Amino acid sequence: MDGGVRVDLRGRQALVTGGARGLGASITRALAGAGASVLVADVRKELARELCEELAQEGRDARFVELDVTDARAVAEVFRELERDGQAVDVLVNNAAVDVSKPIEHLTAEEVTRVVTTNLLGPMYLCLETYRRMVARGGGHIVNILSTASNRTWTEAGPYAAGKSGLRAFTHTLFKEAQRDCPGIGVTGVIAGGMETPFILERFPDADVSMLQSPDIVADTVLYALSVPAGSAVSELVVVPRKEPSWP
Repeated sequence: MDGGVRVDLRGRQALVTGGARGLGASITRALAGAGASVLVADVRKELARELCEELAQEGRDARFVELDVTDARAVAEVFRELERDGQAVDVLVNNAAVDVSKPIEHLTAEEVTRVVTTNLLGPMYLCLETYRRMVARGGGHIVNILSTASNRTWTEAGPYAAGKSGLRAFTHTLFKEAQRDCPGIGVTGVIAGGMETPFILERFPDADVSMLQSPDIVADTVLYALSVPAGSAVSELVVVPRKEPSWP
């Protein structure tokens, strides 16, 4: 990606959940391109390893970390392992998300649990492990990928909207606590509109791609959040296609 934002992340380590494909892969490439060492956290082993190999061939630093964000114990173990290796997460991007597009009357309890656990509890688990360590070190940045569904929902999106709305509220709370606890910590929610990624196209193969935006644009927005000088803070950014039907 050759976006307009320039930020130097050399010497910093980032962790991107759902980092193997779609928006996650775009964010991984953007962070690695800015000089960060990127931990690609995903359940898709082969895709993640292929991405890491691709970046290595470009002289970038990326490493696969197998992680199911819905497993709080697994999340905690990843951070314990990093500590044992003398490593820290300077930038956390909570990107992993799932959806089940069904009317509420046809949803199962298992489907609701999977969506809300992945989209809300998972990012919270990652934040719990990351934030306290950032406070102890005196700095860092957490970026939570939100959705237009966190502000205005539509039919067949009950669990997804509930999870993203909850994550938006949690992100704003964390932002306020960071202002109190440690001025060196940035917390940003990125509200992203429809993107031309498998997340949409696998569920809606007939989607009009002219109504969607490139995930690289959203990845560049993440870089912008990381580029803001220490004297300022960006709590939330919105990036949507010009023809976005669900915003504002």
